[in-house]
Amino acid sequence: MSAAAVRSRPTRDADLDGRRRRGLDNKARIVAAMLDIVREGDLAPSAEAVAARADVGLRTVFRHFQDMDSLYGEMFATTLGELADLMSQPFRSLTWRGRILELVGRRAIGFERIVAFQRAGAVTRHRSKLLAARHATVVRISREIIVRQLPPEVAGDHPLVEGLDLLLSIESWARLRFEQGLTPKAAREAVERAVRKLIGEEPPPR
Repeated sequence: MSAAAVRSRPTRDADLDGRRRRGLDNKARIVAAMLDIVREGDLAPSAEAVAARADVGLRTVFRHFQDMDSLYGEMFATTLGELADLMSQPFRSLTWRGRILELVGRRAIGFERIVAFQRAGAVTRHRSKLLAARHATVVRISREIIVRQLPPEVAGDHPLVEGLDLLLSIESWARLRFEQGLTPKAAREAVERAVRKLIGEEPPPR
């Protein structure tokens, strides 16, 4: 190998690394743009709108994402990662009722962070196998987390489990926040009161 070829290799490697970094930066900007637009209330943004917000070309969007469904999938992966971190924290309560009530507070915080993205997914998942599968996974895991906190005799009470699954779902949170117009504080209080009634836990004295 000639001396010139040896000298040119670091330059080519540096150029390749630079392109990779720019590609990763562009992908992160595209996802961030999608998140921002959905947070602002556009539940079905176009690829053109995402490209404009990210300050990249439309071709760049589809260089990183095969279609809008895959971009939605990346958006959900990002937001659900945040939710998983919150949900994985150890429980403080030694009783199953106490742990269920802790879930009310945790999910109020987590759902408020991602509810806009859940609503965006509801708009499009009827036509997307990817988004439908992601949603089904979230529903299954959310239910499993509840059931794991229950003693066997309570977990066998199917109407109670179904009620908890409904009350502690992101769909219920979205209904309270948007269709019923409650503030996050009022929505949490409504869920907690209903859950206390269901599990037979008296509210704390005022």
